[in-house]
Amino acid sequence: MSEASAILEPAATRIRDPQSGRSIWMAGLIEDATFDGETLRFSLVLRAAHTEQEGQRMRESLINNLRRVGFDGDIDCTVVQKAPPPAPPPLPPKDPVLGMSGSGTGPHGGPFVKNAISGVKNIIAVASGKGGVGKSTVSTNLAIALSRHGMRVGLMDADIYGPSLPTMMNIRGRPIADEQKKITPLEAYGIQCMSMGFLVPEKEAIIWRGPMVMGAVRQLLHDVRWGELDVLVIDLPPGTGDAQLTMVQTVPVTGALVVTTPQKVAVIDAERAISMFRKLDVPVLGLIENMAWMDMPDGSKSFPFGSGGGVQTAKDYGVPLLAQVPFDSRICQGGDSGIPAATRGDGPGAPFLAVGESVFKALQNENS
Repeated sequence: MSEASAILEPAATRIRDPQSGRSIWMAGLIEDATFDGETLRFSLVLRAAHTEQEGQRMRESLINNLRRVGFDGDIDCTVVQKAPPPAPPPLPPKDPVLGMSGSGTGPHGGPFVKNAISGVKNIIAVASGKGGVGKSTVSTNLAIALSRHGMRVGLMDADIYGPSLPTMMNIRGRPIADEQKKITPLEAYGIQCMSMGFLVPEKEAIIWRGPMVMGAVRQLLHDVRWGELDVLVIDLPPGTGDAQLTMVQTVPVTGALVVTTPQKVAVIDAERAISMFRKLDVPVLGLIENMAWMDMPDGSKSFPFGSGGGVQTAKDYGVPLLAQVPFDSRICQGGDSGIPAATRGDGPGAPFLAVGESVFKALQNENS
């Protein structure tokens, strides 16, 4: 990397391209970076969809960020607008439910093409219809459990608005990009980790519309140098929106796990998640009922979120109930301290190890 590029990269990775959702550095909008004496010269290359106002905003933000990272020399930034590409042929009519075209090779005949991630053998999505049910806890502990089977594991936090992987895996730092502009993931417990939480300040709100979220998810999938992995666990945001559809339409997903609590409102949303994966032809490997009960001092069980919701949903939809995880303060403390319960291998970690065992066997069958 040239000296000019090395100075530009940390400033340009902080600025989002409003069209693709990626940083302007990863989107390739910076070209011809060089030094002319003490002057840093480069071009900000706009695509056909960019407006003049967007170009000026990105230019101003880039100059301001160059100052923030400590560059005090002269800056010559030329904004260049590329000619629009030829118009693509019209797509077939869209599916009114999923927004996909009605003919082709994708789910429901859609025309999108899934691109495998280089070196990644399997992708497991962990989802929930509702927030706050412990999906990220399941994701981090599943990654640990699979690594205990000797698998090479990656963990991707696709929750753009509320990334929790940095806290739950006790990992901090800013990933760097290599010469090919591929991001190198950070590592914790022998697991390759990537999260939007590594790329933005911890307390900064991410206020993006759908296209930017979809662009960020694609960047985390394809612009990260994951290396050789047996499985990539993806912690999806709650719901059935842009991030989920982008991921399923972009890469081949081996299977999905759905997390719920016994509570009726959580179960209803979990059913929506199962339905979404089935419409998208993604196998649902099983359901995890989290916070199923509390063990009381006298040996009895308390059910603060009701009981039986996850069990009945698994039965109704014909999916395996992989675990019922009790409401245990040690699991919460492990997440807050960055020491997942599965690292200890017993007690509160036992249900997650059981889930890991089931997923491990399913992957063996899938790849045999």
